[in-house]
Amino acid sequence: MTQQTNHPRFAVATDGGLDAFEGLNNAVPVAPFSVNFGNTSYRTDEISRADLFKELQTNPQHPTSSQPTPQEWADAIRAAGSPQVLAVTISAGLSGSRNAADQARGVLDGIDVRLHDSGTLSAAQAFQVHAAQTAALRGESLETALDWVRAVQQETELYFTIETLEYLRRGGRIGRVQATLGGLLNLKPVITVDKATGAYTNVSRARSYKGGIEAVGQQVTRTYGEGTPLRVGLLYGNVREDADVLLEQLRGRHPIVWSGAAGVNPVLNVHTGPRALGVAAAPGQWPWERGNQ
Repeated sequence: MTQQTNHPRFAVATDGGLDAFEGLNNAVPVAPFSVNFGNTSYRTDEISRADLFKELQTNPQHPTSSQPTPQEWADAIRAAGSPQVLAVTISAGLSGSRNAADQARGVLDGIDVRLHDSGTLSAAQAFQVHAAQTAALRGESLETALDWVRAVQQETELYFTIETLEYLRRGGRIGRVQATLGGLLNLKPVITVDKATGAYTNVSRARSYKGGIEAVGQQVTRTYGEGTPLRVGLLYGNVREDADVLLEQLRGRHPIVWSGAAGVNPVLNVHTGPRALGVAAAPGQWPWERGNQ
């Protein structure tokens, strides 16, 4: 998407909170999360989405996820291959990955590591990694990269809905009472990541999963205003067409200046369950493109 014009002055690494998009500069070293079924563990890159869905259907043990170890973070930072590395982490309100990255700095002699808490995850994290890596490929300074990343962080919102609350409940990501209430009424939540806390919060509900997809789109329009041009990174679980449905709805109310779609990675799917739909949305062009208008 962006051509390298100068020799990079720093490199970028991230963690398994990322859902990477082919159309973005997301090809950076990743400190992997792990999925655990009892005593059996798979790193993010060791289990496919199809295999995860099969395990969810057939394995009686509910899976858990584990953050990267400090050693895995150190490996990812070394793999970036630069004396200066910007490490973009999943929200510290959702995972201890940032703390592990901080611990990794203590064993990395000769590498200046700057940590940036994305305050989010998934496609919204991908937008920030894209900003950081674009700056690196253009030969910009790390400080410029952080300016771009923070601008993207502030203007981007992540919304998602899920077919069942059971996986969030089992994983301890929402309260038992809220999960029970949602289950009894068969309500589908629209969830976001609160910018103040970096944790999940509910912003809307729908009476069906199809209604949940529509509610996600309505929330985007409510946030940015109908007619606002948008960049959207769409996310899907085991039904690819869910992303197409949401994109079509958004196109009816917004000019879409960029769109991409990615399957939710296996570790994040552990918490959403198989069928899920989400979107990271931001207005207009990327911050570094606006001066060219």
